[in-house]
Amino acid sequence: MVLARRDWIGPRCYSQRQVGRTLHHCVGRKLDSYAIVGVAWRHHHHNSRKYYLVLLVGSGLTILQRLWFKHFFARAFCLIIIPVAFYMAMFAIHFVCLVNPGDGDGFMSSEFQATLNSKSMQDVPADVAFGSRVSIRHHNTQGGYLHSHSHMYPTGSKQQQITLYPHKDDNNIFIMENQTQPEGPDGPITGPKAWDDLDPIMVEDRAVIRLYHAPTHRRVHSHDVRPPVTEADWQNEVSAYGYEGFEGDANDLFRVEIIKSMSDGTEAKKRLRTIQTKFKLVHVMTGCVLFSHKVKLPDWGFEQQEVTCARGGTLPNSVWYIESNVHPKLKEDAEKVNYRHPGFFGKFWELQKVMWKTNAGLVESHAWDSRPPSWPVLRRGINFWGKEHRQIYLIGNPLIWWSSTAAIVVYAIFKGIAVLRWQRGFNDYQNSTFKRFDYEIGASVLGWAFHYFPFYLMQRQLFLHHYFPALYFAIIALCQIYDFVTARVSNIGLKQRPAIGQAGVLLFLGLSIVVFTLYSPLTYGSPWTRDACKQVKLFGTWDWDCNNFHTSVSTQRFSAWHTAADSNSTTSILPMFQSVATLLCHLHPRHHRLRRELTTWAPPRKVRTQSWKKRKAKSLLPPTPGASWLAKRE
Repeated sequence: MVLARRDWIGPRCYSQRQVGRTLHHCVGRKLDSYAIVGVAWRHHHHNSRKYYLVLLVGSGLTILQRLWFKHFFARAFCLIIIPVAFYMAMFAIHFVCLVNPGDGDGFMSSEFQATLNSKSMQDVPADVAFGSRVSIRHHNTQGGYLHSHSHMYPTGSKQQQITLYPHKDDNNIFIMENQTQPEGPDGPITGPKAWDDLDPIMVEDRAVIRLYHAPTHRRVHSHDVRPPVTEADWQNEVSAYGYEGFEGDANDLFRVEIIKSMSDGTEAKKRLRTIQTKFKLVHVMTGCVLFSHKVKLPDWGFEQQEVTCARGGTLPNSVWYIESNVHPKLKEDAEKVNYRHPGFFGKFWELQKVMWKTNAGLVESHAWDSRPPSWPVLRRGINFWGKEHRQIYLIGNPLIWWSSTAAIVVYAIFKGIAVLRWQRGFNDYQNSTFKRFDYEIGASVLGWAFHYFPFYLMQRQLFLHHYFPALYFAIIALCQIYDFVTARVSNIGLKQRPAIGQAGVLLFLGLSIVVFTLYSPLTYGSPWTRDACKQVKLFGTWDWDCNNFHTSVSTQRFSAWHTAADSNSTTSILPMFQSVATLLCHLHPRHHRLRRELTTWAPPRKVRTQSWKKRKAKSLLPPTPGASWLAKRE
């Protein structure tokens, strides 16, 4: 909260505007921003209950409760309600504009994905019967659909792979078979399509089924063989086994166990229903449960998600449901279902949870990660790109970076001395300038601390760019300290000489531009030399490699010319030839015809070396440019 003067007119200091802009920029990225808004406490003054705002207050003002609440709600509206509304409005625009699926939609729920183009689906029959063509989706990991393709495991049984695939595909379709074939007039009807001409028989809870992969004519199968990636004793391999016409074996049998607490509706708890029923598939022979987790197969598995059969696997990773359902005998007027539309607030909240969960899950080490203690001193940056003797490396402007860190240290020392003097009875806070220095710069340092120290509690991957929000507050503190030293503290003497302060600002600005220019080749990937690189590489922890750059400018120019020469072709020279030809043709009386012949000429795609006689006989080459004009002239 900011109450800057007794007359309640706008603040003289920078703090309100700066903190407001910074909160507006950081809202949505940092919940810590809101922590610096409402720091206040009650202050008892002369035995009367009044309220005293301690953050950024520039005087010893005490105010009544009614006035306090007015200012509180005004600033809460401006600094919390408006930024939150703006943040949500950005997501509303995001949802309106970005309606097509992409690589990241696999993180979202099926309901969310159904709102995207090409991912939405028509209403599907609710009841699942034997003989239905179904796609089965994993409930917990958003890894996608149960999937198989005509590629084998390189180890284990070396049978056909069963995976999770995040996109809709024909290889996601399985035929739901009963454990026994239906009876016909002449005996059992064989084949996976035996139920196509029969009245639908619904799949009840605890029914024993087989899943026939229609594109490859193999059934989902499990046995006591370790999976190729997760070689744990409590997990078995899941494969696709068989061939067209094969009746299958006992290891193809799975029992449907409906999870009633997760299923939606009374009927969905009794029998399989599309989307509404959540169920487990228990392997009859071994007792393991069809299972998937966030483990990717290597390149031989196309980096799709691993599917295993787990004994004692966690429930969320063993839950499945049916998304699409087609049966030849289900009538058009059969009951149909679809995903519930989540609406804006449902999509907004889900996206926040996914972003939080995804970021928290980045716990593996990274080649360019760094920890919070190294950020204020700019110990290392982040390498983004390197090619053709150029490099893009994220590194801050050392002058601004270290100056802002020094400002934080200066305030910390000041605050420590001020507290010691206050405990010893000194009345420093009776000086309004001293008090405003503490309150105003303290607010910026408080913002810096709220955006910096929470990272010490995080175990996920962290990078230098996570320090940027805190850096903004540190730069604000630097500007405030400079303002106090040069324009507000009378004892130093600079207040009476404003030209010195202005010259200092211009000098600092100029040096910042110079330092930026020195490091700009790393920012823009511009050409650089080894000597220039080594001159500005102040620490060994700045781990870009100066040996990647050329030794001299002449070497750069030769390399650039050589690259251009290699990439040039007759086609790239053609526009220049046509321009020159057009200019020359204007000098000739018959320039209209000649210009047309010259400027429309193009070289042949391929010219093979052969004798003059053969070339003349076969007439492989086009006529010489301007040949008709030359013939007429002769």
